[in-house]
Amino acid sequence: MSAGVPRAAAIALLGLTGTAVMVEAAVTRQLPGMAIIGLPDTALGEARLRVRTAIAQAGLSLSERFLTINLSPAALPKHGSSFDLAIALAGLAASTEIPDHRLSETAHFGELGLDGGIRRPAGLLSAVVAARSLGFERIMVPESGRVEASLVPDIEIVTVPDLAAAAAWHSGAPGAWREIPSDRPVGFGTSGNGPLAPRSLSEPDMADIIGQEEAVEAMVVAAAGRHHISLTGPPGAGKTLLASRLPSILPDLTPEEALTASCIASLGGSPLTELVRRPPFERPHHTASPASIIGGGGAAGIRPGAITKACHGVMLLDETPLFSAGVLDALRQPLESGVIEIHRATLRATFPARLQLVLASNPCPCGNADSPDPALECTCTPYARRQYGQRVSGPLRDRIDLALQVRRVSTAVFAEACAVRPTSQELRSRVQRARERAATRLCRTPWKVNAEVPGTWLRGPAAKLPRSHTAVLDQALGRGALTLRGYDRTLRVAWTIADLGDRELPDRADIARALALRGGQR
Repeated sequence: MSAGVPRAAAIALLGLTGTAVMVEAAVTRQLPGMAIIGLPDTALGEARLRVRTAIAQAGLSLSERFLTINLSPAALPKHGSSFDLAIALAGLAASTEIPDHRLSETAHFGELGLDGGIRRPAGLLSAVVAARSLGFERIMVPESGRVEASLVPDIEIVTVPDLAAAAAWHSGAPGAWREIPSDRPVGFGTSGNGPLAPRSLSEPDMADIIGQEEAVEAMVVAAAGRHHISLTGPPGAGKTLLASRLPSILPDLTPEEALTASCIASLGGSPLTELVRRPPFERPHHTASPASIIGGGGAAGIRPGAITKACHGVMLLDETPLFSAGVLDALRQPLESGVIEIHRATLRATFPARLQLVLASNPCPCGNADSPDPALECTCTPYARRQYGQRVSGPLRDRIDLALQVRRVSTAVFAEACAVRPTSQELRSRVQRARERAATRLCRTPWKVNAEVPGTWLRGPAAKLPRSHTAVLDQALGRGALTLRGYDRTLRVAWTIADLGDRELPDRADIARALALRGGQR
């Protein structure tokens, strides 16, 4: 390192991916001032005013000469106020206020207030994970983010309430800073294989659903294999009720999934006090724009959309035909790959998008098509019904594993359904056992659930079923009633049904039921 040019490490976040940035500070013989170079955005360019005021409030001083701050690599666009702490410390080191021997070994992540305090920027947890993966042994964060940062193991955490404490730590002087060692236990709590938590009274429960036993069982199949599902039925049949309770029967997130979901949540403005343990649930309105669903942004940075916020959870598109065609068709690629790539002229960000999609829609614009009640006659023209159904494109429907017709509950069924119904906790136990069975079968593969298994593997020697079991599928494929993609999706659903029944292989009944749950889709 060149003499007189101290370097303080920082983390530049682009989505969930972090890049190491070295903040260089040099004093030159010019009139007093400060310049920040290295493609800063507006918020970062204003840091020079925040830094000077915060340093003065902390009882420290910058050089009376001109201070140049360079953010290296210079070609990487930098966004936000999270570089404030590194800029201030690099400037203090260039002004000989603090030593610089630990500046480049420690990642710094914090926004400065005018009173010298350090605040939590968005994405703190993602920054700590990135710092660990980039090889940093420690990271300095605001005291307000202490609990959130300590959720990530194997990296030392230094928390500071203000700039004076940060300078004291680098100087080896006593202060209000706190060190959290790297060998602490993982802040995870209950694992996905641990005991199920008791139900909260405010938590949705499958026991709330009356008279829809077949639909509830279909949701269990969807949860066990993480299959995408579409629900079609008249208003009041319970489509939204079913979909909103699907997360309650999903198993707890694994530690890896919990860390990913928590990093996504950390991109918001609120600090985390624990890792996200339960599958997230997103329900965007049908007026949502493509950017709000897929993600987007520009010079100020790229933000995740609902499809990323629902990663390892569920996203419900209620009133699916009312969503714009651009939004629906944009879902096709991430549903296949499990990731979403957002490209801009100078930026590219990749977000995880491995979720379970639920589509809910009426059978027609008025909602009364195929109603057995003569008083609820459909008033839609055949053309209106056809146009309404075609708003969801064929390629998107082709990615849906289960298609369920939900009927209104009759008075007789309602009277019979007042008996005890299975709770979400009981159904979650079934789903968890089925997923464990699938994970054991797929332990030597890169897949964890049946929905991820490609058709080539299902039809290959590792999982090929006897011809007597697949006869009905082979006949449907031969006469053109089923596409090869539909053949593979039916096999995936059949394997899930077999896992729920603790069977080694799907039998003919499982395949017949899988075809029925496919709803006649090709």
